[in-house]
Amino acid sequence: MRPILMKGHERPLTFLKYNRDGDLLFSCAKDHNPTVWFADNGERLGTYRGHNGAVWCCDVSRDSARLITGSADQTAKLWNVQSGQQLFTFNFDSPARAVDFSVGDKLAVITTDPFMDVTSAIHVKRIAGDPEDQIGESALILKGPQGRINRAVWGPLNRTIISAGEDAVVRIWDSETGKLLKENDPEAGHKKTITSLAKSVDGSHFLTGSLDKSAKLWDTRTLTLIKTYVTERPVNAVAMSPLCDHVVLGGGQDASTVTTTDHRSGKFEAKFYDKILQEEIGGVKGHFGPINALAFNPDGKSFSSGGEDGYVRLHHFDSDYFHIKI
Repeated sequence: MRPILMKGHERPLTFLKYNRDGDLLFSCAKDHNPTVWFADNGERLGTYRGHNGAVWCCDVSRDSARLITGSADQTAKLWNVQSGQQLFTFNFDSPARAVDFSVGDKLAVITTDPFMDVTSAIHVKRIAGDPEDQIGESALILKGPQGRINRAVWGPLNRTIISAGEDAVVRIWDSETGKLLKENDPEAGHKKTITSLAKSVDGSHFLTGSLDKSAKLWDTRTLTLIKTYVTERPVNAVAMSPLCDHVVLGGGQDASTVTTTDHRSGKFEAKFYDKILQEEIGGVKGHFGPINALAFNPDGKSFSSGGEDGYVRLHHFDSDYFHIKI
């Protein structure tokens, strides 16, 4: 399995996202320019210019027509995927962190960081079919907990919003009323900041990764803990295979301590675990720094990782990967 190295970002990667067809890969980094690549050969298709801060997160609509990005410049922007043109800018009083389109792309959830006296918040925006009609007002604002909210995603049928972040608690909110419906059991939950969250294809369960060196699999409806995957380094990124029962964890020590160790001991590989048995089944090395982003192609036959080193590595699996026996 030879990786394709995609060099286009000058700063560390923050997020990776495939479109639904799996032919495009969107990458966000701290260098202000979200980029889109061809997902089969890693060729760069273009960049979306307009942010002037690190871009933390992105999502692409089901028809691959619209891209939404959340940035440290206190805005979230809507883009035309094909032309790279800015369609609309949502302005906030603090950096925008996580963005996620709802099923049907009529709504988007955007989280904002705590900043000065502003607490973190979860904003629900209506997304107009025609960008001319787009308005900036929030349909709903949830005042978040203390600390940053690193991820917020839509639950099944857009009825709920699932959020997780610095206070290590997974919360489920009612997306109509803004009421807090569930929090995870503190005993079962993470002990440190939750950095990442990935939903399964059918939305029935989701995976969270945390700086407490573990990833946990949760039931979306009841918020019960199903599995825990333990590793020996902080987890910055998680992904779930849509094809096999595999989960991938990526991470490494904090970026500020990286230079003190050899890159082989820095544990900068993407680790594959069996989703059911919780056993480690393999690793993919290559990055010269912590892995900050992971994504599986919707067909399950390739995956990509983005690192602190500014590279995106695209891996197409060999045939024997699909027959791994434990």
